[in-house]
Amino acid sequence: MASTAPTAAPLRRALRGRAPGLRAERALWDSGIRVVAGVDEVGRGSWAGPLTVAAVVADPDRRIYKVRDSKMLTAAERETLHGRIRAWARAVSVGHATVTECTDLGMADAQRLAARRAIDGLGLEVDHVLVDGSWDFLASPDDSGDGDEARDGRPGVTTIVRGDASSLSIAAASVVAKVTRDRLMVSAAARYPAYWFASNKGYPCPRHVAALAAWGPCAIHRRRWVFMDDLRWSGVPRVLPPPEDAHPQLFDSPPGHAAATGGRR
Repeated sequence: MASTAPTAAPLRRALRGRAPGLRAERALWDSGIRVVAGVDEVGRGSWAGPLTVAAVVADPDRRIYKVRDSKMLTAAERETLHGRIRAWARAVSVGHATVTECTDLGMADAQRLAARRAIDGLGLEVDHVLVDGSWDFLASPDDSGDGDEARDGRPGVTTIVRGDASSLSIAAASVVAKVTRDRLMVSAAARYPAYWFASNKGYPCPRHVAALAAWGPCAIHRRRWVFMDDLRWSGVPRVLPPPEDAHPQLFDSPPGHAAATGGRR
């Protein structure tokens, strides 16, 4: 009897839902706010590699199709859209927090740092930022007041739960962030093939855990994270050198390194 289970491609299309639009962006434009950026992150839950945040400023006068939350797209679809997004948007920028910054600062501060680097790299004076989720990760712990209003010269922020499914700017940022970081991890995999970075992108999975058990952490692992203490090999001082050909500045940068790439390219 033939199986009636849906194949992967139709199931993925069904899960995508409606295309994200510019409703949130247009509401801000109509209120007199000129430059609106959507931001999204990738790498927060990874065991290795940088945390990456992308910022995208939509062009209200141009259209782009087939953009979705990056998790709803195949790797090939994301790669195709990455170039189209950079050609379509008014500005695109990517900011990173390095492995050292992730471990030394903690993920909240590292994500804030990467996000601010991404926004600063846009080359535009951003008036407002749309953030995926319910947490304003651009705000400092001592910030007070309404997050929708600009603070200390920084842009105002609106958080949108499932923003990558409703806001085109955020969805585009999710694609750019994912493609950029995935490329870095694939290049790191060439130096560290034992950890399967090309497939797991540094995230936990059985193969990654097995590699850590066999070899210990390499130089791009976040060594002071709690997960390291919970694994039986955590005390083994086996550390491979940093990759020479995999953007080492993004894995362990000197103080003051911007770790950001920007521009419309």
